[in-house]
Amino acid sequence: MTDTQAPGRLGLDFSFAAAARFAAPIGLGVVFLVFFIATPDFLTTSNISDLLVSASILLVLAMGQQLVVTVAGIDLSVGSNLPWSAAVLGYAYASGWGLTVSIGLALLAGLAVGVVNGLLVARLNMTDFIVTLGSLSVVSGLTLLLTSGNTVPVNSDFLRGLAIDGVGPLRWFWVLAFVVAALVGFLLYRTRTGTYLLSTGGNIEAARGVGIHVDRIRLIAYASSGLACGVAAVLFVARTGGADPSLQTNLLLSSIAAVVLGGSSLFGGKASVLGTVTGALLLQSLINGFTLVGISQYYQPVAVGSVVLGAAFISRFQK
Repeated sequence: MTDTQAPGRLGLDFSFAAAARFAAPIGLGVVFLVFFIATPDFLTTSNISDLLVSASILLVLAMGQQLVVTVAGIDLSVGSNLPWSAAVLGYAYASGWGLTVSIGLALLAGLAVGVVNGLLVARLNMTDFIVTLGSLSVVSGLTLLLTSGNTVPVNSDFLRGLAIDGVGPLRWFWVLAFVVAALVGFLLYRTRTGTYLLSTGGNIEAARGVGIHVDRIRLIAYASSGLACGVAAVLFVARTGGADPSLQTNLLLSSIAAVVLGGSSLFGGKASVLGTVTGALLLQSLINGFTLVGISQYYQPVAVGSVVLGAAFISRFQK
């Protein structure tokens, strides 16, 4: 009897694992179909363009999160690192330091948070959840101190052009986001560092045993996530016209959900850049459709949270 039950259990896990690989594209197709039926404004050129612009910020964050998840980690600090990097940009620009310097400082600010997270996790062997949760709070406080809790306006023609202009039908936001995704894909699948990232996440002791400097590799992952927050902050300021110090919890949850929905494993060692792109588009399409249909914004966190729970369930079969 036991012998007949074991294959059934194995078959069930296999079928869930197979379905999990296609969760994001299937979900995206369903969302597009539902909102196409619900409102004629959803599949218009202007709305799809705006949807992709909004998804670009999430996509950049998710690419950084992708690298951390690949090494079996998690970065909760992205929810405060983005507004922190944006605040540094806004403060520097308001102080007359010029746009180029301000953008550079924003990138360095995001990178610094990632490096500190990486050092604490990799060098001091502290739990990533506790480290990045602590960073979430500390960096949020620093942001409020820097801005006094107020949005810092950034009036820049260049940044406005970045948000609304492009090449032909392609908006600059899309181009930048997909360049980031392409770079992460190249890093993971075409470089030795990518192989080390996947190996470290798959089995850290085995990776250490074959001579991989796993501490350095984990540091690279967290530093990359911090840098991605800096890039996303520049896009955020360009889109909103200011540095908002508010904690971006929605982007934090969505960045994790996009990675797992895309087929990556929270246990590490498995990554899908194309899947993460699809997952980010799915989540942003859901929010966009809710807005067009007129569903209250208070239901949007419920929907995103439900997707996060679904992604956590899916991750059980991505081991």
